[in-house]
Amino acid sequence: MVSMKAVKLEPDLLRDGSGATNNQAVEQVQLQKYTIQSRKQDSEENRSSTTLNTAQSCSSVLEQGQSPVDDTGISSTSTLCPAPLCRQFWKAGNYSDAQGSKVNLQNGKTYLHVHPMFLHSNATSHKWAFGAIAELLDNAIDEIQNGATFVIVDKISNPRDGGSALLIQDDGGGMDPEAIRRCMSFGFSDKKSTGAIGRYGNGFKTSSMRLGADVIVFTRHMEDRNATQSIGLLSYSFLMKMGHDRIIVPMVDYDLNTENDKWEISHRQTNESFKANLTLLLQWSPYSTEAELLKQFDDIGLHGTKVVVYNLWYNDDGNLELDFNTDPQDIRIEGDTRKVESLPAWRTVNEQHISNRFHYSLNAYLSILYLRIPETFSIKLRGQIVMPRNLAEDLKFPEYILYRPHAAGLREGHVITTIGFVKDAPRVSIHGFNIYHKNRLIQPFMPVVSYADSRGRGVVGILEANFIEPTHNKQDFERTSLFQKLEVRLKEMTYEYWDFHCGLIGYQVKKKARPVSTPHDPPAIANSSHANSFILGIKRKEHNNSLQAGSVKKQPRTGEGSVISASSSRGEISVRNQHLII
Repeated sequence: MVSMKAVKLEPDLLRDGSGATNNQAVEQVQLQKYTIQSRKQDSEENRSSTTLNTAQSCSSVLEQGQSPVDDTGISSTSTLCPAPLCRQFWKAGNYSDAQGSKVNLQNGKTYLHVHPMFLHSNATSHKWAFGAIAELLDNAIDEIQNGATFVIVDKISNPRDGGSALLIQDDGGGMDPEAIRRCMSFGFSDKKSTGAIGRYGNGFKTSSMRLGADVIVFTRHMEDRNATQSIGLLSYSFLMKMGHDRIIVPMVDYDLNTENDKWEISHRQTNESFKANLTLLLQWSPYSTEAELLKQFDDIGLHGTKVVVYNLWYNDDGNLELDFNTDPQDIRIEGDTRKVESLPAWRTVNEQHISNRFHYSLNAYLSILYLRIPETFSIKLRGQIVMPRNLAEDLKFPEYILYRPHAAGLREGHVITTIGFVKDAPRVSIHGFNIYHKNRLIQPFMPVVSYADSRGRGVVGILEANFIEPTHNKQDFERTSLFQKLEVRLKEMTYEYWDFHCGLIGYQVKKKARPVSTPHDPPAIANSSHANSFILGIKRKEHNNSLQAGSVKKQPRTGEGSVISASSSRGEISVRNQHLII
């Protein structure tokens, strides 16, 4: 085992080791120090330059067109002074154009590198901090197929300065040395499963950098009795402070010696490479000794991954963007509590509704983030299990609408929309559709109508639309023709449902109910979220052809009147109040 002393840190990096217990006071001091606009190089940075140059030649360099493994031919040619790192996310990328990297010619060849500023600009795709946390959770959900049984989201203390850090930990399969390098590179994705949420190989970088300036990853993997553990550091502070013109990721790997049951330096790294990378880890991570680093594996077990995001971002008011103090069992977005305009007697029920709370309460958001979670898996937020919430169970007078999207004359599968009034209607000013993609909530309560005249008020829908593609931050959908057609149809559904059902919640009925015919055995919806088939051989009177048999997903029972419904004039199937509508 290699034993190394902690490298002394630059004094302006806030690593005073004071161990302050007052987190808010410590974080305010951190912000003040980080916002001092000074480009002065102190003697500590000069003394560490030799070590950094050596380490850079041995660290993983993330470049387009090169393997993300250790590259001994890379050395920094930047003459830039270290940039001051602002701790407010939306200002942390405000650097002068002179700081851009230059294209270097070596032996007549042009090498293109990814500049550290790309880490920040890439992370701006996440406008919402909870969306970034969801990306990190997606990786854990995708590990369910590898045996993961939990993911932990919690606040921990940075041992360097006592500041708050965000922990995401799962007991999935973990990553071997090659996999962690792909994870921390751009554009690599190993997720070949059709049901996997991750796709682009970009989510870890965008999400972690959106939450904090720095992230360290601990992962342990076992395959065929060969166990490995790796540590990787993606540090915006390090890269910008030291003026590097390309992204460098220090990593160290260990192999388990089965003969003595001890962890040893991996054969994949030379001693020089290992020492150089370890030096950077000890200098820029929250852990000042190798023993402290290795101690982080104690609660990982045989396999799993631990992600620690630190130097968390502040908002414009000078407070941590993530609020850990208001509710000790939750994580909130500071200052994002929303006031709802409504009658005074109805204000509380509006403000406490899930459609409002998910904006600022991580517990509320995580409870609806996934449509289905296996009973063997749990999400633990600050020590408490998050109870999954089926939004369909919050509806009254629900109906189910089968929609078959078409594009270029080809059918793109089908989707069932559950639609109804929220239980507190008409007291709540809520409307919108919760659109999932491959089990993951992409658009929560997406409005499709304006209900200034109350038409559509209280109407909520839930659907899983796998035929449309989400944007890479998984907070919206690509505005394709398929999505636009779906949006139009959801608007029609809202008006149709309202016009025929508004009288049930006290509004004046504008349209009479359509005549219905009662089948002998109306199809039933079982209490399951998995796909099951039933045959509907129905003659449509307006068309002289039969409606083709379709496969309908069984939705969870939603309370009053669990029935299927839709408009047959659009190639859909309908049952209203236990009556089949043709």
